[in-house]
Amino acid sequence: MNKDMLNLGSNRSIIRELFEFSKQRKQEIGEDKVYDFSLGNPSVKPNPKLNEALINIINAGNDTYTHGYTSAPGDNNTRQKIVDDLNKRFNTSYTINNIYMTCGAAASLCIALRALVESKNDEILALAPYFTEYKVFAEGAGATFKVVKPNMKTFGINLDELKKEVNKNTKAIIVNSPNNPSGVVYSKESIVELANFLSAKEKEYNHPIYIICDEPYREIVFDGIEVPHIPNLYNDTVVCYSYSKSLSLPGERIGYVLVPNQATDSKNLFLACLGAGRAYGYVCAPSLMQHAIELCADLTSDMEEYKKNRDLIYNGLTKIGYECVKPEGAFYLFMKALEDDAYAFMEKAKKHNIIVVPSDNFGVTGYVRLAYCVSSTTIINSLPAFEELYKEYIE
Repeated sequence: MNKDMLNLGSNRSIIRELFEFSKQRKQEIGEDKVYDFSLGNPSVKPNPKLNEALINIINAGNDTYTHGYTSAPGDNNTRQKIVDDLNKRFNTSYTINNIYMTCGAAASLCIALRALVESKNDEILALAPYFTEYKVFAEGAGATFKVVKPNMKTFGINLDELKKEVNKNTKAIIVNSPNNPSGVVYSKESIVELANFLSAKEKEYNHPIYIICDEPYREIVFDGIEVPHIPNLYNDTVVCYSYSKSLSLPGERIGYVLVPNQATDSKNLFLACLGAGRAYGYVCAPSLMQHAIELCADLTSDMEEYKKNRDLIYNGLTKIGYECVKPEGAFYLFMKALEDDAYAFMEKAKKHNIIVVPSDNFGVTGYVRLAYCVSSTTIINSLPAFEELYKEYIE
């Protein structure tokens, strides 16, 4: 058997390991006594109109809907509603021929990478801190994975470090904003700087260098922060999107790949995405969820709940004395561990029934990630435990 696949299957990600530990601990001492910030599982209920749409679709029966296949790129009506929403919001002119419906953002990323990577010499760059599975996805597509060190003060794009990593073998850079795990939103100015640098390198190397936008958190932003639509700033962009967070349905696995017309050789790139989906065995995205998105493409769940949680946890922890990166979006908080070894800090936190994820897995040392997509009660009840943990280090 394939030993790489055996290794992946035998060793779950640290996030999943902690999630399973939390479930076991809750059985032992009670759910309300465990403060689990491990998994980015939306706590906000789906928009009521989504559930209504699903019920109406099913009740309509064979008159308008069956559980059959859609076209491989997706249902035309669904794709049309998506591009109508995008064009209205971002002043674009996308058509259904720019959209390929997928089984969520993970599938979108795997498809986009597989469509672009030609050999192991091709390098995929990720901006640290980055989502842990990027390495798995890039290497699974046959590429070499490289990490760009972050700006440790702001956790924004570190262009100086990026310039050291980009070379003639660079195929694409994954940009995740709002960012998992830091909650930082990359500013328009920093994206423009990145775009200008990559444009110059494209001319120097005489081949495209793509930005792959991983955008499942695009709608979760606070305090009027703008999330730039990167295809408006850089031609060679592929967008990977999921409705998992914006509509609170991660388990339903529905999203899309967007290949804009201005991307180099865009028609063939789109066809390569279709080919990658075929090679991975994706016949089509789930048809029921496609039809639900057709009716709900312009909706979100109540994002204000996440802002409430953001303020609760950020203000609560910083009041105790913890150093935290203030999230501008998503539902994650990056907190500085109280010792250099984030894994050791994680273990001490577990003794207080606090479950946090060490930052080493995100390409950064000395921090932990907290997914605050939990109930407000969990956050409030966790603060005394965080205070006791803090006292262990300062007394």
